[in-house]
Amino acid sequence: MNCQNLVFSRHAIQQMFLRQISKQEVIRVIAYGEVIEEKPDDTPFPSYLILDFVDGQPIHVVFSYDEVNDTGYVVTAYIPNPNLWTDNFRKRK
Repeated sequence: MNCQNLVFSRHAIQQMFLRQISKQEVIRVIAYGEVIEEKPDDTPFPSYLILDFVDGQPIHVVFSYDEVNDTGYVVTAYIPNPNLWTDNFRKRK
């Protein structure tokens, strides 16, 4: 997904720090990752769960997109727990 503006929520920044996920890694996931879940009715904007593998490690990013203002919002980012995901981290158990 590409967007002109990217905003990181306070929650995202805190979780990224705790989980040792860099801003560059999150940007890469958003730019090159695979959308594995879509929630078009989320408010205030549609949201997406995006997966990419960075240096062999899976990373999920919850991303919300304001199409009118071409602004993306990083809600959170995390390394998915293999006990909770199947299909190479693409489907919830």
